[in-house]
Amino acid sequence: MRIFIGNVAFAMTEDEISHLFTAYGVVRHVRLITDRATSHSRGFAFVDMPNESEAQAAIAGLNGISRAGRTLIVNEARPWEE
Repeated sequence: MRIFIGNVAFAMTEDEISHLFTAYGVVRHVRLITDRATSHSRGFAFVDMPNESEAQAAIAGLNGISRAGRTLIVNEARPWEE
């Protein structure tokens, strides 16, 4: 399952995000979205977890928690719409 994480602190790294999610299960991939021109974080990321129940547990457990002074928004990623 692909998970969206919003309101990520600009100083957070992919490793820190991965660490949060591995408490709930296997993390296949973490992608912190960055600005192409500056390479700075854009404040959101995606996490891929292969197990649906672990992913749902991570969403329930991490949505609304505070990290680095920001409240994370965690939910199932929606398909890209053109």
